[in-house]
Amino acid sequence: MKVYPSDKIRNIALMGHSGSGKTILAEAMVHATGVTSRMGRIEDGTTISDWDEEEIKRSQSINTSLIPVEWSGHKINVLDTPGYPDFIGDVISALRVSEAGMVVLDAVAGIEVGTELAWQHLEQEEKPRFIFINKMDRDNANFQRVLDALNNTFEGNFVPVLLPIGAEGNLSGVVSVIEGKAYLGPEGAPGDVPAELEDALEEAKLTLVEAAAESDDELLMKYLEGEELTPDEVFTGLKNAIRAGAVVPVFSGSASKEIGIRAAMDLILSLVPSPVDAAPYPALIDGEEGELPGDANGVTAALVFKTIADPYVGRITLFRVFNGTLKSDSRMYNVNKGAEERMGHIFALRGKEQLPVKEVPAGDIAAAAKLNVTATGDTLVEKGTNIVIPPPKFPNPLYAVAIKPVSQADSAKISNALNRLVEEDPTLKWYNDTSIRQLILSGMGDVHITIAVNRLKGKFGVNVTTEMPKVPYRETVSRTATAAYRHKKQTGGAGQFAEVHMRVEPGSEEQDLVYEWEVFGGAISSTFMPSIEKGIRQVMKEGVLAGYPVVKVKVAVYDGKEHPVDSKDIAFQIAGREAFKKAFQDAGPIFLEPIYRVEVIVPEEYMGDILGDLNTRRARVLGMDTVRGKSIITAEVPYAELLRYANDLRSITQGRGIYNIEFLRYEPVPQHLSQNIIDEAKREKEEK
Repeated sequence: MKVYPSDKIRNIALMGHSGSGKTILAEAMVHATGVTSRMGRIEDGTTISDWDEEEIKRSQSINTSLIPVEWSGHKINVLDTPGYPDFIGDVISALRVSEAGMVVLDAVAGIEVGTELAWQHLEQEEKPRFIFINKMDRDNANFQRVLDALNNTFEGNFVPVLLPIGAEGNLSGVVSVIEGKAYLGPEGAPGDVPAELEDALEEAKLTLVEAAAESDDELLMKYLEGEELTPDEVFTGLKNAIRAGAVVPVFSGSASKEIGIRAAMDLILSLVPSPVDAAPYPALIDGEEGELPGDANGVTAALVFKTIADPYVGRITLFRVFNGTLKSDSRMYNVNKGAEERMGHIFALRGKEQLPVKEVPAGDIAAAAKLNVTATGDTLVEKGTNIVIPPPKFPNPLYAVAIKPVSQADSAKISNALNRLVEEDPTLKWYNDTSIRQLILSGMGDVHITIAVNRLKGKFGVNVTTEMPKVPYRETVSRTATAAYRHKKQTGGAGQFAEVHMRVEPGSEEQDLVYEWEVFGGAISSTFMPSIEKGIRQVMKEGVLAGYPVVKVKVAVYDGKEHPVDSKDIAFQIAGREAFKKAFQDAGPIFLEPIYRVEVIVPEEYMGDILGDLNTRRARVLGMDTVRGKSIITAEVPYAELLRYANDLRSITQGRGIYNIEFLRYEPVPQHLSQNIIDEAKREKEEK
């Protein structure tokens, strides 16, 4: 693939609700350039973008695909992102390396859940945004209705730049408001503006020119003095207004019929900021906050934003160069890992097709294969420089399952396979929780986890079963108690003898065990002090009440007895263990449960339902706020009540609610729930 200079590159993320037509829009853009002889179809799994087996099976994007489009001497890097909320990690990483986001809407369905979520992320990232009202050829398609809904739902000045000519079966082309020209059919042939659109064109042009003029003092003076702005001046003013977030251009067309696609690409070149326009870029330089100028001739620095784990090809690393020029077969330094990487042959990706490139200048996006240590979020620089580009910020996982390998062979492969999965998708996490003896896989929702489990089998040949994870409770004491235990065993020869007297009481927040020796007068030799502690720690690991680890206890050994011949290490381990169990049971034992801080963001009309639901979950509501028609509820909730909250929130809000969680601390479980935990542990033990 040809190398394009930074000012000839445009990076744009396609975002929006699942099924709005993002993938077909990317497909139509590629087809318009003549790269493909026919457009791919989602139904038969032939699109460039959705090449993964799971995507073909589900007829749905679940990964961000990079689709470079060469058009009019420029390169548009189109990042086709998934619309389903569980795959938000891919949307976040695509936005991190894009100068703008284009939200795709269905002209019939209008604003949907995915539209709102895409808009929220664009606002958070403060990226310029564009709207493409797609599927104007469908029955009941209505451009004006969707435009009105945008103005009523979101804060922004939505300005049409491509008006549809006709609708439904009569859609024949689009009108460029800036140029005042019609573009007809899939080929975008120039034509006359239909008489019935002249009023709408005038009104849209007036709005557009006003918006462009307001972005620049000189243009505003010229406009107020009654002079007409040239198309170039309108483009310049509009570009400034878009970058400032003051204007949101609205395109229209039909991706499946290829109507409006060429005109849309022309406008992307004119209106989307180039990497040069968007510079400088924030970075940590020698440990201090600084900026990268986005200069292709400067020091090279690139950010890795996505990793594809291919069991056959190996790891494919996608990166965006923010400064300098990254060359094929060069050596780069991974600042995060402190290791050198040989880049090998670098290539542009078009879906899964690899297109070799000699070099990648600032602003462009490319990929490399088989890097040793580099992962998503890492910065690659020239050796000898210390630059860190801020990585994408991914949310904490919300939904977890316990997974169990089906066979011994699966067990041997599972760690490596899970590591590869997490490399590919940083919103997935896995860990072995020894306190509950479960392997936990967590992600953003049930669909996310289902696909991850399918990939374990399909990509890496690891079969697993899943079940609800246990809550990682802890056991501790609420008061002081003492106990003594004598261990005596005679087996013909040398026997075993040890007697231990100990006190157990609530301990320190910082340490799980504070162990003290209060034996005076030599009742027990201090050489047995570690043996008793070893016995105590064995019990703490296994638990006393229901098999959960014991934490935050103070244990003092204050008396006991030993035998000159029969006392040995194992005897005092056993005596220490049994004395601790007895004292623990008498010291008001309680369970502790994890408490999470939860922030729920929902449309205002769901506020009452959410508060009611949180009350049933033993939540403590800390605060409520309203921002731009959204209610934000902050609460502290026990983890036991959050295990399936992702599904419940989606059900209550019809998918329009989102939330994030963060671990805070452990707190005592209410007494009336403690017996249930003990009963459940007994039942599990009996079943085993």
